[in-house]
Amino acid sequence: MKLKFAALILSCGMVATATAQDVSTISQQEVTRIVSTLSADDMEGRASFTPGIDKAAAFIKSEFQRIGLQPLPGEDGLLQSFSVYRVTPKELEAKLNKKKISPEHIFAMTDKEELEWTQKGKQQIVTIGENDDFRKVLPTVMNNQEQDVLVLVHPKHSDIFERYKHYMDRGSVKQQLSPNGGSKVFILTDQLSPKKYKLEVENKVEQLQLTNVAGMIEGKRKDEFVVFSGHYDHIGIQEAIEGDSIANGADDDAAGTTAMMLLAEYYKNQPQPERTLLFVAFTAEEMGGFGSKYFSEQLNPDQIVAMFNIEMVGKPSKFGPNSAYLTGFERSDLGKLMQKRLEGTAYSIHPDPYPEQNLFYRSDNATLARLGVPAHTISSVQIDQDKTYHTVNDELEQLNMEHLTNMIRAVALASEGVVNGEDTPTRVDKSQVR
Repeated sequence: MKLKFAALILSCGMVATATAQDVSTISQQEVTRIVSTLSADDMEGRASFTPGIDKAAAFIKSEFQRIGLQPLPGEDGLLQSFSVYRVTPKELEAKLNKKKISPEHIFAMTDKEELEWTQKGKQQIVTIGENDDFRKVLPTVMNNQEQDVLVLVHPKHSDIFERYKHYMDRGSVKQQLSPNGGSKVFILTDQLSPKKYKLEVENKVEQLQLTNVAGMIEGKRKDEFVVFSGHYDHIGIQEAIEGDSIANGADDDAAGTTAMMLLAEYYKNQPQPERTLLFVAFTAEEMGGFGSKYFSEQLNPDQIVAMFNIEMVGKPSKFGPNSAYLTGFERSDLGKLMQKRLEGTAYSIHPDPYPEQNLFYRSDNATLARLGVPAHTISSVQIDQDKTYHTVNDELEQLNMEHLTNMIRAVALASEGVVNGEDTPTRVDKSQVR
């Protein structure tokens, strides 16, 4: 493969033997070592707030130290820790016209530790009747953020009620609490016009820590940043299938995190880059992108020239060997700049072939893209056919190590122009990003 790659470059008349040799230093052996470690059973699926993700963070930190990365501007170490809040229901009690409602027919949306409501309160009452559309009424309820609302839901809507109930009972994680905001309590009942009601809600509210792992190679331009990233969390322990309950997350996203780490080592071994390079393993992507949100608040987004977010690159794409796609391809010209850098090589980058999947919004690039950064995700997974996504079968054995290695080499070549200051992608139009 190395000889073939070098030959391809030379056949295009490019004096690039050194470059070919440089990317060949990204070895399949090292790729296998890192992705095997991150997706091992002893990482327990790397779910947030578990010993497994702490172990993964410690491993990534040790690799960054070995490579010789510096802390990010304003940080005193490679671990970028921050607090979030988890709100979990403890007790749900309600009576309508003195008739007790089963807790199974109650859920609440509130950041308060306790609620006590009676008909003498100032709550608005909204009914979702037998012939109403639950999904159309819900946004009206939620958009009234300051108002306490009691929502009485007809049993005809029991299926969708139970789905929301199941989701809410797992608890919610938030960067900030809004204890003074309005609360919403939903009750499944055929009593849509009660004269009397009484309800009590008790939540467990915890302040918990999350941690990104982030390092830097300072460039000649200290205030121009290029971000390489992948999320290192996954979904942890799941219902067992054939005795296996660990969702190892080999492709999602041990593969992308491995790529980011190997790119850090690759660029550390090059001459000082023109632009400053930031390498970030994000936490809590699976829970809503809390890691990338916190990261984005620590820097001026106008100083971030581009973001190469890497996710699920361990399996060949629909475009064939050595190919990947870029989400949100049309939102900046970063993809075209990458394509140009890959001309005459064995590698190729394509527009996202799965627009209906909304992949642009489903990874950590979206947070920075909303701030105008040319932030995109590089991926190769055939997401419409992948059977292991978010299952216990996302195992190391499912990955194609040659492909994963070549994807990392491809990103190294494709990002060269941005890193050395020759390429500057256009900004994302913030008004066009939801």
